[in-house]
Amino acid sequence: MEKQNIDWENLGFGYIQTDKRYVSNYKDGTWDKGTLTSDANIVLNECAGVLQYAQTIFEGMKAYTTEDGRIVVFRPDLNASRMADSAKRLEMPVFPEERFVEAVVETVAANESFVPPYGSGATLYIRPYMFGSNPVIGVKPATEYQFRIFATPVGPYFKGGAKPLTIRVSDFDRAAPHGTGHIKAGLNYAMSLHAIVSAHEEGYDENMYLDAATRTKVEETGGANFLFVTKDNKVVTPKSDSILPSITRRSLLYVAKEYLGLEVEEREVYLDEVKDFAECGLCGTAAVISPVGKIVDHGKEICLPSGMEKMGPTTQKLYETLTGIQMGRIEAPEGWIKVIK
Repeated sequence: MEKQNIDWENLGFGYIQTDKRYVSNYKDGTWDKGTLTSDANIVLNECAGVLQYAQTIFEGMKAYTTEDGRIVVFRPDLNASRMADSAKRLEMPVFPEERFVEAVVETVAANESFVPPYGSGATLYIRPYMFGSNPVIGVKPATEYQFRIFATPVGPYFKGGAKPLTIRVSDFDRAAPHGTGHIKAGLNYAMSLHAIVSAHEEGYDENMYLDAATRTKVEETGGANFLFVTKDNKVVTPKSDSILPSITRRSLLYVAKEYLGLEVEEREVYLDEVKDFAECGLCGTAAVISPVGKIVDHGKEICLPSGMEKMGPTTQKLYETLTGIQMGRIEAPEGWIKVIK
């Protein structure tokens, strides 16, 4: 199929409407068979559950053109599983996991001409989401839901390479100990908007959120998990019941251990030990790893030895290995790559 006439090399990280999106509706206790549609608009009642009580969850993943010309998606089964967990927590019906993966495949295949070519630095971002669609005026779960997937081509999250970020320790809390921090719900991201806007206004790239109970332990940022490297080259990530289980983070830990032979550790990470790490990164779907060069704790600067010019050496190896797997340059573990075409 002929590609769209898009300047792939200079594509930004934003929304571009594509040809098709997937839609399935839940009513009377069952999901319909689902369909692809050309209509990008959603019509809702003014009292829809999603509008009144924020009953919405979502996922994010990417489709790639590999070095040998295949179109693939990275570990969509894990997105399906995580969305099922999110649905259960917000009293929403689970969209069957096998159907989730099938719907992703259908959506990507229907928008094949929008999948950027190999080597362009661009990818096709895929956004599955679900929301309460029927009128709800009392505080209770909706009884009808819509599951949708759209796709949009995006450029690299960081143009010209990933320069190390400067982040601040936030005075705001991201998630309560027994709250919804471990699921991918829209409400978690809404509460982070004021914090990220104020961080940007003060000259910072992101926030470091601490645990709400003691404010002594590192949790995550508004949209990414932390990954640290010790001075003796051990990869460490924070462990907490209120951290979103990042698929990118889990994949990077596997790569660190099985591909690079590094020791990995998932444990509680205290703020007062951050100064002793050699490297720090933020990991997520959009950028894979964003290096952090400086962390500011209420005026006290913690400067990582990896510096403010480039990724640290271990972070760079992790990035290159995982993106190599995604792009087909390095053999993937079994089950990691879903081939669309």
